[in-house]
Amino acid sequence: MAGKTVAILGATGVVGTQMLECLEERDFPVEKLVPLASERSVGKKVAFRGEEVEVQLACPEAFEGVDIVLGAAGDATAKELLPEAAKRGAVCVDNSHAFRLNEDVPLVVPEINSADIADHPRNIIANPNCATIIGLVPVWPLHQKAGLKRLIVSTYQAASGAGMPGLKELERESRVLAEGGEIGETKPFTYQLAYNLIPQIGGFKDEMYTSEELKMQNEGRKIMHLPEVRVNCTCVRVPVMRSHSESITAEFERPITPDEAREILASAPGVKVVDDPEQLQYPMPLDTSDQDLVYVGRIRRDLSAPDGVNALTFWCCGDQIRKGAATNAVQIAEYLV
Repeated sequence: MAGKTVAILGATGVVGTQMLECLEERDFPVEKLVPLASERSVGKKVAFRGEEVEVQLACPEAFEGVDIVLGAAGDATAKELLPEAAKRGAVCVDNSHAFRLNEDVPLVVPEINSADIADHPRNIIANPNCATIIGLVPVWPLHQKAGLKRLIVSTYQAASGAGMPGLKELERESRVLAEGGEIGETKPFTYQLAYNLIPQIGGFKDEMYTSEELKMQNEGRKIMHLPEVRVNCTCVRVPVMRSHSESITAEFERPITPDEAREILASAPGVKVVDDPEQLQYPMPLDTSDQDLVYVGRIRRDLSAPDGVNALTFWCCGDQIRKGAATNAVQIAEYLV
């Protein structure tokens, strides 16, 4: 397999750093690495395959000769620079929200719609929202069996979803409280996160749903090619470091039992079934951090469903930085080589 020149836009952030680790772990064919970041990070070194690689300034000229760009920067930077990279012939896999809902940009979870990767007319492929990825990986194989009609989702999202500032802030707050101090200013969170829950992620939009909640609906419809599927979502920031959790109730066209769901999910790509209530075994954020599978458990019949047989409720957890961002992007890139 021919080696590729791979650039990481936002290489010094929490997702960019994880992308480097994933490329190395998965033995991606990187012939030359081009770590890119803002001016304040230029000259820093990132570790890759036993070497130290110097960070370069993220600018249009930096993409000359690059084959693949992994984007780990914010929306504004992505909108400014990724079209420049694409114009120079690079295929960009972008983790920002900038291009996700554009009709000419595929939005991909490889376990679900890898075929969409081949059609990328703008040389840009979008990586979905982290909570969308973690929720849909187990929903998809159940849909293939029973036909998805409706999702009701509550997400419990880790501090890492706010990037390195979120991780550092939760660590700071926990330390300050343990020492009996005052929290003070809470950026990037609106309120204290330690010992607390914040039922808002993103700004309030249509019908007072937040932007994060609408992502689950709009991105899920695009990824699964189900434009009419109904989705209701509540997103909550919780004092967990890096794994998101989700409570999902799924209504289907056809009957499906909990035992059938366990059997389907046990062989589904990217999923690990952890579902033995008698032994107190179920997915938890501590267990799912630092790995790439989505753990699924608490699989049970939805007692509120009118017919009682066409709906299931389950709980899932997955690492937000890895499968929710970096690993999913690298998996997409693997299809490009």
